[in-house]
Amino acid sequence: MLNTTTHQENLALFYAAVASLRTGGDARKLLEDICTPQEIRTIAQRLAVAKLLREERVYADIAHITGASTATISRVRRSMEQSHGGYALAFGESK
Repeated sequence: MLNTTTHQENLALFYAAVASLRTGGDARKLLEDICTPQEIRTIAQRLAVAKLLREERVYADIAHITGASTATISRVRRSMEQSHGGYALAFGESK
């Protein structure tokens, strides 16, 4: 198990790597190098769910459109309610 300092250093390295990306192509390259295809699909699905929740779509529609379970939709909604502003940034809005 990592100690807290190492964990924080790893997170700082990850955040710096993400912050250095300038294009969608850069993001794709990094994510394909560090994530499994399933992890990328999961992240993409959660962003799609968040977008539809922001559009005030109902769970049944979101599940049908994205293939996400209602449990996943609920988790995304909760994370949006407790957001640090990341979803707003991802969608080109300011918090």
